[in-house]
Amino acid sequence: MQILIAHNSKEPIYEQIFNQIKKSILANELPSGYALPSMRNMAKDLEVSVITTKRAYEELEKAGLIYSVVGKGSFVSEQNIEMIIERKQKVIEEQLSQAIKNSKEIGLSLEELKEIMTLLYEEMD
Repeated sequence: MQILIAHNSKEPIYEQIFNQIKKSILANELPSGYALPSMRNMAKDLEVSVITTKRAYEELEKAGLIYSVVGKGSFVSEQNIEMIIERKQKVIEEQLSQAIKNSKEIGLSLEELKEIMTLLYEEMD
């Protein structure tokens, strides 16, 4: 598992760790039961504070992506991918609804909104 930290990013380091591990889990690159490195080892490898990796692991646990066993470490939880996709789609729909509302408020046409979305979508690749 490789995690890249962008120290010049506005995103906090713990979020960068969280997002990269989350992405690997959801892409099934880290299978159920996979043992994550200890918080100390990850902190050492990434040259960050243990508090930072602890926060990332806590957020992953809150999201149900990992679980911890005292004295043994943290492991990838079994994932119900369909349920995760459904939750994500609901969030996307809510965000798009807000974007459409904002677009209508300023008189942005559907075509202009589609163009913005297409540009943003392609930038993410």
